[in-house]
Amino acid sequence: MSKLEFPNALFIDGKWVPSARRESFESVNPATEEVLASVPRADAHDVDLAVRAAKKAFYGEWSEVTPSERGRLLYQLAQAIQSRREELAELETLDNGKPLREALGDVDGVVQTIQYNAGAADKLQGDTIPLGKEVVDFTWLEPLGVTAHIVPWNFPLGIAVRSVAPALAAGCTVVLKPAEESPLSALRLASIAKEVGFPDGVLNVVTGFGEEAGAALVRHPQVRGVTFTGSAETGRKIVAQTAEALKPLVLELGGKNALIVFADADLERAVSDAIEAVFGNCGQVCSAASRLLLHRSIQGEFVERFCERASSLKVAPGLENGDLGPLISKEQLQRAQDYIRSGLQEGAELRLGGKRPAHLPRGYFLEPTVFEAVNPQMRIAQEEIFAPVVVAMPFDTDEEAIRIANEVDYGLVAGVYTQDIRRAMTFAQKLECGSVWINGWYLGGVQAPTGGVKASGFGRERGLAGIHNYLQIKNVAIKL
Repeated sequence: MSKLEFPNALFIDGKWVPSARRESFESVNPATEEVLASVPRADAHDVDLAVRAAKKAFYGEWSEVTPSERGRLLYQLAQAIQSRREELAELETLDNGKPLREALGDVDGVVQTIQYNAGAADKLQGDTIPLGKEVVDFTWLEPLGVTAHIVPWNFPLGIAVRSVAPALAAGCTVVLKPAEESPLSALRLASIAKEVGFPDGVLNVVTGFGEEAGAALVRHPQVRGVTFTGSAETGRKIVAQTAEALKPLVLELGGKNALIVFADADLERAVSDAIEAVFGNCGQVCSAASRLLLHRSIQGEFVERFCERASSLKVAPGLENGDLGPLISKEQLQRAQDYIRSGLQEGAELRLGGKRPAHLPRGYFLEPTVFEAVNPQMRIAQEEIFAPVVVAMPFDTDEEAIRIANEVDYGLVAGVYTQDIRRAMTFAQKLECGSVWINGWYLGGVQAPTGGVKASGFGRERGLAGIHNYLQIKNVAIKL
């Protein structure tokens, strides 16, 4: 295919601007390994221009826009994205690799996220504090200022909007750095925001590499808050970089999530949910169910059903709308293959997959892969693989299931399948994670806060909690 029509430019202060050093990198279709577009490689100079533009807008025109008008602009942005649903989904599929069906669902989620935050924009209010008749005391909620948003490649538009929309609703201005592997939908978002009337400088997009553009954005003294979704390794670096400046920080850093199934569970529902929870987006989901914890009495039946379903999944380029697309990059494919070799070397049993599909010699494809006979301390049971690879492990008692589920560094989500509500609520209390889903996976929605504990990060996104990331409380007291 021919290259896509994209300006080889950054979006700063409402304009398309070449990078300072005129260097570019290529965005590649992971299904074909063909180049989609050339994208500017921003550095600290470009980041400084973007942050200064955002600061000028924050104290200038954007500060005069009322909360209800901010909401109206966000609604218009949602409508404009909805009208481009197919175009944006195809772009995401080409740039990220995911099946078109999944990309369409992602765009629908983006619209819902923007609409939710649009509705909240004029409902962010403070409190009155009862200090007695002689003092009137109240609080204002004020926007932080310029906020930095560094997003990953697995849901490029969805995760960008997850933090950008509440920041704009709160009255902040934004500098967005998309992942270098999938930058195109962020650039398209900027152009759509310009079309619907957002003032210049309110939304800026700088493309580039994390160690250059991302690090410069985090360190910039005029950035007042940082939101990052990505690896725990990078998250630790960002914590260190923001510590000296004491910047507010929201981190979602991945997971090694347990889907726990008891003997009294609805096995058909649990297997069906597990297929989506493990292999959706080719396993490249922070909240994927990468560990199946199965009561020993049903382990054999569950694994048989699961492998039968998994073996029928179609692996194909995203535009062919199969069940799994490619992994995002050659490096990610090699990383997954390294973990598969590690599992075999440590003695795990490969029940399914583990190889490139024979009919797909190009692209970064991997078969659905299932390991059994896994010790909970093996690397494949402890570390995030971020690929269509799952481990199945048995347990005998509730206490053993809780111990195995919690004995990992991560703590993002977990799921429990049982008809015993007392057991389910006990697990909800004892599982060390930010979200617990009972008899379902990927529950919740734009209204429900999400986030992790331990190495999965801190802070919460979505819901009203997500908007409050971008607000600060000012107290005002009046002596009568």
